[in-house]
Parts: sequence; structure tokens; C-alpha cells
Amino acid sequence: MSFDNKKFRKALGRFPTGVTVITTKNSNGEKVGVTASSFNSVSIDPALILWSIDKSAYSANDFTNCEYFTVHVLRDDQIELSNRFSRKGYDKFSDVKLLDEAYRAPRLHESAAWFECQSWNVYDGGDHYIIVGEVKDYGFDDVSSSLVFHDGRYAIADIHPTLQCQ
Repeated sequence: MSFDNKKFRKALGRFPTGVTVITTKNSNGEKVGVTASSFNSVSIDPALILWSIDKSAYSANDFTNCEYFTVHVLRDDQIELSNRFSRKGYDKFSDVKLLDEAYRAPRLHESAAWFECQSWNVYDGGDHYIIVGEVKDYGFDDVSSSLVFHDGRYAIADIHPTLQCQ
């Protein structure tokens, strides 16, 4: 049996993931951002998270060499923001509201949750880099629902119908 990369990707798509925008500053101090669904917790003590980026991505070098980055878990009403940061070739931050520039990596004004991280390590992961960060600060919104990606399209996470009355 030969390995079919397209079917493998489709099988992976059966696993729902959250949608994040990850931001940093490059060596010139310019803001850099990318949409990623590969975000995952690693450890509580120390507080570590990971995400991965395609080695061929335009911003891969910026993220593998940065000191700090911020992971923003997108709300279910932020599809346009996800689409914006998944594209290349223009200013992704144009007209995007950011918080005070005092943060070590750009911080979006609104998100379901955010994690400001110091780079911990970068690992080779085949055609991707696996980036591990130590969480230095974080926050979340108690009222918003997170954006989900499932079967190649956006979705909304909701309470299972059998649990609605509990």
C-alpha cells in the first residue's frame, strides 16, 4: 500500500482544532503574524505550549529566531482575521486593532485567549518546525466561544446536545 498524502491530510482534518493567530517581531522590529491550527499545550509546570510552522512559510525564519511570540486563540466571530493572517503578500496588520506596543510581541486587541511566550526551543518536525514557548503571561475572555477548524472548513464549538440540560 502506498502512502497517500492527500488522504492523510483529509484524515487529519477529521480532528477538530482551534484556530490561532501567532505574532512576533522580526529582527528589524517589524510585526509578523500567521494563522495556525497546530497549537497545543505541553506542560503546566513549567507552563509550555507548542505550535508548528511549515518550513517553506515566508515567516518561518522570523518565528524560529524570535525571542517572544504571542498566540491568540480566535473567537468564533474572527474568521476574517484568520483568513487575513493565512495569506501572504500584504500588510496583515493594516486596520487590525492592537494593544499597547509595550508588549514583547504584538497583541491583538480581542481574542478568546492569548499566551505571551518566550521561545523555549525549536525542533525539526519533517516539513515543519515545532516551536515550543514558555508562557510568561496569558489571559482569556469568559464569554466568547472559540473558532474551530474541522474537515477543511470553519466551525463553531458548542455544547453537545445531550448535555444541554445539565
